Order: sequence, then C-alpha cells, then structure tokens
Amino acid sequence: MTSLLAIAWIYVRIGLMFVGGGYVLIPLLNHIMVEQYHWLTLRQFLDGLALSQLTPGPLAMLATFTGFRAGGFPGALIATICIFLPCVVLMLIIGRNYHRLKNITFIKSALDGLLPAVVGLVAAAAWNLGVSSLSGIKEFIVLAVGFAVFKWTKISPMVVILGAGIVGFLLN
Repeated sequence: MTSLLAIAWIYVRIGLMFVGGGYVLIPLLNHIMVEQYHWLTLRQFLDGLALSQLTPGPLAMLATFTGFRAGGFPGALIATICIFLPCVVLMLIIGRNYHRLKNITFIKSALDGLLPAVVGLVAAAAWNLGVSSLSGIKEFIVLAVGFAVFKWTKISPMVVILGAGIVGFLLN
C-alpha cells in the first residue's frame, strides 16, 4: 500500500498538467499507474478508462479508482482532491486577473503553440490504447462503427459507449 503523502504528491503533479483537458494525460496516467507504480494492470487501466467515460470528469474518476487501489478509501479521497487542487487554485488566480491577461500577446502565442502539442498527445494516447485493445476483427469493427456514429451523427457519446459495451458483451 502506497503512503497517502505519496499519493497526494503524485496527484498534485498530475493535476498541474491536467489543466486544459484530461485526454492528453492518458499516456502519462498509463505510465504512472501501470508501468511505474503497478497500481493497475494494463487491462484494468483500459477497463477503468472505458468505465470512467460514463461519469462526469472521466479521468478524475480514474484517479479516484487508482487512488482507491493504491490506498483504500483515504487514497481515493486524497487522489480526487489532489488532482483537482491545482486547477481550482489556477482558475481562482486566472479568474481574478482574466481581464488583464487576455490581451497579453505572449499568452495568446503560447496557447497557439500548445494546441498542436495537445493534438499530438491525444493521437499518441489513441495509438497506445489502440495497440493495447484492438486484437481482433471484432474490435476493429466496433471501433469503425463507433467512430462513424460519433463523427457523423448527433448521438451522445455515452450512448455510443454503452452500445459498444453491449455489443462487446454479446460478441463474447
């Protein structure tokens, strides 16, 4: 069992990078939770990631799950609080000073430079998850249908995820 202080420090650091969207963190979360600390197996990580998509704040719920695996209920509580703490503090600071910050050229330029990196990180996460979870023709068909439904219809992503889960259950 990992100490609560270690869990807090890990999730504060993750929370510092969590700003702007969680999907860019999937490779980092995989590295920390599966490879570095062995709190989860790769399969558990993928299952937790899939199930967390059914909740608000999906990657934060994954943090709660891994915090629980690492330190029981106190670990889950600490992980959840610490992953949100940096964002909350940052938003309080930015929110109070937004009217001054929004027109600074450096900040606008930095954000423009971050966007391509975020796209690359999301693509890397999709690649890593795909390599780990796409092992047969059934998985590729579910991927293609899920992508098509999500891309070209207005069906809720939750419905697509639930539908894919049902299809996966029925095909096994």
